[in-house]
Amino acid sequence: MKKLLTLLLVIATSSFAQQSDQVLALVGGTLIDGFGSTPIKNSVIIVEGDKIKAVGTKKTLEIPANARVISTEGMSVLPGLWDMHVHTMINGHADYAYWDKTYPPLLEDVIMPASAEQLLMAGVTSARDLGGPLAESISVRDRINKGEIPGATLYVSGPFIQKKPYPGTEAFRWGVNGVEDARKKIKKLADAGVDCIKLIDQDQMSKEEVQAVVDTAHKYNLKVVAHGHRPQEIRTGLAAGADCFEHTGLSSAPRYPDDVMEAIRERTAQMNLGPLYWCPTVEGLYNYEYVRDHGEHLDNDSWHRGLHDTIVSDIKNSFKHKDRLPYFQLTPIRKPTLETKIKQLMDAGVVLMIGTDSGIPMKFHSQSTWNELDVWVNEFGIDPMYAIRAATYWPSLWMGVADKVGTVTEGKLADIIAVKGDVLRHISVLQDVDIVIKNGKQYK
Repeated sequence: MKKLLTLLLVIATSSFAQQSDQVLALVGGTLIDGFGSTPIKNSVIIVEGDKIKAVGTKKTLEIPANARVISTEGMSVLPGLWDMHVHTMINGHADYAYWDKTYPPLLEDVIMPASAEQLLMAGVTSARDLGGPLAESISVRDRINKGEIPGATLYVSGPFIQKKPYPGTEAFRWGVNGVEDARKKIKKLADAGVDCIKLIDQDQMSKEEVQAVVDTAHKYNLKVVAHGHRPQEIRTGLAAGADCFEHTGLSSAPRYPDDVMEAIRERTAQMNLGPLYWCPTVEGLYNYEYVRDHGEHLDNDSWHRGLHDTIVSDIKNSFKHKDRLPYFQLTPIRKPTLETKIKQLMDAGVVLMIGTDSGIPMKFHSQSTWNELDVWVNEFGIDPMYAIRAATYWPSLWMGVADKVGTVTEGKLADIIAVKGDVLRHISVLQDVDIVIKNGKQYK
């Protein structure tokens, strides 16, 4: 049955992914190239195979006679988006214990591929998948990279690294028992080919264990993504040299403590270490009350893509009583703290990146990224160009692939999206991306 479902999924999606013509020409749109400078009006982008051949305007660039022309008139054209905090192994189900018990057999062939394709069709051409079973994560990533299944390019961490896995989660959460065990676990992940390390609950480890995780990861040229839910997690992660922090905290404390902010400022001042990066992942919390009381977007079938009707029904039933979900009971108190903490981080010189925690209860891979951008810009007043760069340029730099993707630049892979309207004036137009091109192939 799993093989049949996979085959049907591939057949159903193959018509959306047109093999790249020898030459494509995207003509007429306003190009936001990812570098943050003035957008280019009446732009022309020439794509040959999987790469961008030339970028210019109607006046400066001749369209090759053999090009397939794609009109982007009236559109904003920009690099494919990144989401730097997704969970492809979950898809909005509100009961984690039930999900983790029921769906592991379908993760590799159904759930994770569906999540990756939903991201792609939403204009997210690259994503950092933080926390999942090792073999399945590597398999899905590699099948996407080989062109066997459609999906966002995934950069995977494999299992969470923490002091002790929660009961029933041992398949995708690895505990650490001592310094030598920490080194062995990270080496095992490195040997398997993960792209980064996901560290959580580091305040429950000894300093020596945390340092062993970070140092071993760096030995294998892997960056460490650390949770920042609790002040001591941040203090411990900073001291050990973690490369990126996630979230804005589980508590209702209104601000980060002064000593934590001083430690963050001390780190951002050390530019020889590069920027300090952070994914605040605020939208799922910020919009909870709206979703609880309205929730029309839950009926949007974009998140059904690749999932059998029985799975869709199961997910829907899990949040039948949206107001009763334990996951969100403290959220109304936490909501006012989100903007404050983001502003604290920005004032301290942290580089924010778009990450959504996509897949958590009632948050779907087809919707999360644009919603995060919308909250940043329209609720918190963050400059839209900053927000777009947080979803394009900075993620590619963090992942070490800025020479290949992240901006619309000659010689880079053709990961390009286009959407009707002015995205710098109305960021919410990204909820319905019109054109998606990844590695020179048009998927939408």
